[in-house]
Amino acid sequence: MTGQPNASVEIALSELGTSLCGLRLGAPAAQEQMQLSLSRLGQLTPVQAWRTAAGLELFDGIKRWQGAQALSWPSLRVEVHALESAGAKVRLLLCNATAGLSALEEAWVVRSLYREDKLDQPHIAQLIGHDKSWVCRRLTLAEGLSDELTAKVRLGLVSATAAVELARLQRCNQQVAAKAVIRRGLTSRQTSCLVEALLASPQEQWPKLLEPTAPTAPDRGGPKDGAPRRTPGEQLVADAWAMKRLAARLHARLLERSLQSLGTAVCATVSAELAELRAALCALTHTLEQRLSAQGALDATP
Repeated sequence: MTGQPNASVEIALSELGTSLCGLRLGAPAAQEQMQLSLSRLGQLTPVQAWRTAAGLELFDGIKRWQGAQALSWPSLRVEVHALESAGAKVRLLLCNATAGLSALEEAWVVRSLYREDKLDQPHIAQLIGHDKSWVCRRLTLAEGLSDELTAKVRLGLVSATAAVELARLQRCNQQVAAKAVIRRGLTSRQTSCLVEALLASPQEQWPKLLEPTAPTAPDRGGPKDGAPRRTPGEQLVADAWAMKRLAARLHARLLERSLQSLGTAVCATVSAELAELRAALCALTHTLEQRLSAQGALDATP
């Protein structure tokens, strides 16, 4: 399944396929960092591809390919390997072993090897160097995720780690729980607590647990590296800065294309989330007006 690469060669971007892109999650921050690196330093390492009947397909370097497209580069340096589809997916896992794929991305690769390449679980375990129970857990995760929750993860509305927690619920219940996670801005740890509460409660109590005003479990992860906790004022400033940055990015993305251009299914999901965002922003605007007006009155006091 593996083969020695040829020397790297310049290949036009249009000749490189990205059929394995669906097995990866594109983090906007990581993509922006890659684009910045390309613009400043150029391409430091070749991307990796294998040859199919239809042409060359990338199995490593998708962020570099996307960054090169954004920078209007005509080509990239590519190492072409003598591989088949299954071997390319195994290499995808191995190439990203140190950088770290999320459990969900690993699950998607395992499912693709199992469903599309028709490999059994012991064979997959042997190829990727994990035991059969690891492969079974990843396959169960990929197949237990609902289509709606998968779409939210791909759109960046739910983190991959939170999705793993939500996958413990039945597929028919994941959508409503995911909406609560998004609406309340829960961390992965808080999502885990919510899922535990749902699994431990009868179904008739779920609406109360999922409502926006339900108590949220504190995130006891704590600051990393022994850093001191932020004061309430520092947290407000940090949240305000993050929202301004996200608002500017969202505004730019809304202006660059219509929602209809995303396709019917994605357009429906995005429209629903944007409608909820509009409602949340209206509520936030009302609260901001109250707080700032009160502060203005306080500043005016002699």
